[in-house]
Amino acid sequence: MYKLSGVTKNYQKGRGTVAALRGIDLVIEDGEWLAVQGPTGHGKSTLLQILGGLDRPSAGIVDFDGRDLAQLRETEVTKVRAESIGFVFQTFNLIPTLSAQENVEAALVPLHVSGAARRQRAQIALEAVGLGDRLRHVPGELSGGQQQRVAVARALVKEPKVLLADEPTGNLDEDTRDDIIGLLETMWRERGLTMVLVTHDSSIARRAQRIGIMKNGRLTFRQPRPGRAQPARPGARTATAQAEPALAASDADLQPPDMPVYADADLTDLHEPGPADLAEPDLTDLDDTDLDDSDLDDSDLDDPDLDDSGSLDEPDSFADSDSEPADTVRFD
Repeated sequence: MYKLSGVTKNYQKGRGTVAALRGIDLVIEDGEWLAVQGPTGHGKSTLLQILGGLDRPSAGIVDFDGRDLAQLRETEVTKVRAESIGFVFQTFNLIPTLSAQENVEAALVPLHVSGAARRQRAQIALEAVGLGDRLRHVPGELSGGQQQRVAVARALVKEPKVLLADEPTGNLDEDTRDDIIGLLETMWRERGLTMVLVTHDSSIARRAQRIGIMKNGRLTFRQPRPGRAQPARPGARTATAQAEPALAASDADLQPPDMPVYADADLTDLHEPGPADLAEPDLTDLDDTDLDDSDLDDSDLDDPDLDDSGSLDEPDSFADSDSEPADTVRFD
């Protein structure tokens, strides 16, 4: 889906230059869920903007489905963005004077969908996120969680290939956060989306298939903990279920019933269970310090290119007229 090679992004700051991205090499497979973490101001949002075609790199290749976004004309990038990429923002970015249904419809205007088709598709999208009874409500009449659901519906109504989410739960309470992430995960699985999600919340990041860490404009990947289950990619469950009947019986399949075997620590000496095996498990080792994400706030990693606040002079959000229609959108 994506292949980034040697991508850099520099911003001018007075007479100096701030390096937001420094030689990013990244491959994102079709249908993958990638979470990106890192300290504030170290390039996470800049990377998301590059992936979404909202900004162009200073150098490097941004290959999206065989096309280099860095080399396309602006009109071509706009078309790719309108057809193939959905965005979800931390601050919802809904038009306050439009109803929930009209906000969702707005994503279809650049695609020249007829008025009747827009209304129907917007209604279906809102029903899919549990807001079928809030079609006529304006954002001010909705809770924060409901507004973010409208934003998710707006991102998905055009049936994109990619969903880019920048801190989608940053303004929500814990329970609502879980609801929204559960909704995004469901949509990812059911629709086979490629999803890139920027978050400071480690509990959310651990639900993704891969976790990237942005520090000082460089991207590294955290190795998954041994034995940690990864979310199944869309269709994997069905494929596995179909394959199971075709599996030939092995020696392990012929074990007598109710006679499980256990492996010693060296995995070589198998034996029948005895009293020691039936003892209560020791749960003290479940306090795994490997889950501590304190390494994300490392004062030793200060970059001389950063300002006194420790953050880059990056855009606060995806400010793009094509992805956020103005109040002047006309509906048939």
